[in-house]
Amino acid sequence: MEILETYSAALKEYRAKNYDKSLQILNEVKKIAPNWANTILLEAFICRDKELYVSEIFLLEKFFSVVDISKEKVAARDAYSLLASVFSKVGRSVQAIDLFKISSRLETDRTEIGQELSNALFAAASVENFSAADFEKIYAEYRKNLADIVPYPKTLYQHKKLRVGYLSADFCLHPVMFFAYNLITGHNKNLFDIYCYSATEKTDAVTENIKNSVTVWRDISTLSNEDAAKIIRADEIDILVDLSGHSSGNRLPIMAYRPATVQISGLGYMNSTGLHCVDYFLSDVNCAADTNYFTENLIEMDHSHFCFSPLKIYPAINHVEKNFITFGCFNNFNKVTDSILKAWREILNAVPNSKLILKNKIFNTEECRKFILERLKNLGLNTEQIEMRRFAADYLEQYNEIDIALDTFPYNGGVTTCEALLMGVPVISLRGDRHGNRMTYSILKNVGVEELATSNLNEYIQRAIYLANDKDLLQVLHKNLRTMFQNSPLTDSKNYVREIEEIYSVIVR
Repeated sequence: MEILETYSAALKEYRAKNYDKSLQILNEVKKIAPNWANTILLEAFICRDKELYVSEIFLLEKFFSVVDISKEKVAARDAYSLLASVFSKVGRSVQAIDLFKISSRLETDRTEIGQELSNALFAAASVENFSAADFEKIYAEYRKNLADIVPYPKTLYQHKKLRVGYLSADFCLHPVMFFAYNLITGHNKNLFDIYCYSATEKTDAVTENIKNSVTVWRDISTLSNEDAAKIIRADEIDILVDLSGHSSGNRLPIMAYRPATVQISGLGYMNSTGLHCVDYFLSDVNCAADTNYFTENLIEMDHSHFCFSPLKIYPAINHVEKNFITFGCFNNFNKVTDSILKAWREILNAVPNSKLILKNKIFNTEECRKFILERLKNLGLNTEQIEMRRFAADYLEQYNEIDIALDTFPYNGGVTTCEALLMGVPVISLRGDRHGNRMTYSILKNVGVEELATSNLNEYIQRAIYLANDKDLLQVLHKNLRTMFQNSPLTDSKNYVREIEEIYSVIVR
């Protein structure tokens, strides 16, 4: 009884975000039961929240070495999910996929099963050579989890104005809204009624602006998927657009009820939903390639499938003049594969005195920096050329130190690529064979610098080296990229929204 009371006290402090106090109490529990599953797991949660990912991995590996998981199935389920998540953060995505799937099979709640499978699919976006068949295996598990849902019969409404619903957990200052804000707020109100279904309680100025610009705003964050689907059905929505896909906080199961006449996914996720109840996926002529990766029909827009909205103020461009080249990558580090790191090694070796600045939350703690540094050393990179920076609010100004940005593959940058270009920094990218890994190619082509997108790793390396050695071209790009971006189809909201509205009008018939 005493140990349970002490553990409960530690748990209470953890929930209050008093992490050090919680750890102090847990140390008392560990004196009595050093290998108790709950103690190890709670400490792992604390390490996760404190971004001590290496310590978290150590604790979770200890969990599986000392805990009888046949007797601790609930704790094991959580441990598998935690370990999968932290592996994904540090770039071990292949292992993460397998662990998310194991966790899903230990779950009994349909919503949680779906979330774990969504996590597996999201992690798969960062895995090289993950085939359409590999994706389909996880899609099949996801569909099976929703198989007993009875969809509403398809109904064609006769509204004077087309009713379009947008479903998202990210109606706030979030990367998705950089791509979706102009669309949601820019519709012709004489022809369209816009409904927003918000799956998050988080709000900010962006949220309020969206609320004030749409016809109907509905908070579904506390509703079950079935109840949310009932509301959407009662609203008689002609076209429901999911903006989350398999990303965090998604409410994709709502789509399985088919509450709307036509259903679309896109903008917030780079791959297929894998759901046959989703009719279309929003893409463009540059991103659309191998359709075997999609269960949906691809909508191929003429230029770009998104219109970028600068939801923040971009600082002045004032590139630092120096006698060496600085490469940079501000993408999430879970996108950085060993192949890309080896390519960066070749680029740094070929460009004398060059350096590489990496910036991401993963570098916020000393233990994570050491962990990544060891990975870089093992792949033969000269770590004296590499600087790992913590995430900071002034990250945009730090682009003034960067001469050339290096994109990731197979999961390209999205907002990160746009922001680099807006700060006058050219981006070297590698394009693949499906929507998600042709994102930067589409952005570069729309800006007018598609030559920066390459078709293989050797070309990626050579293009970066060539650009590093052409100082005149670099200066021209630094000076003109922001204007080129701002004058491109990527910011032409009027034509973009009109094109989308024409598409909506056709597919709902």
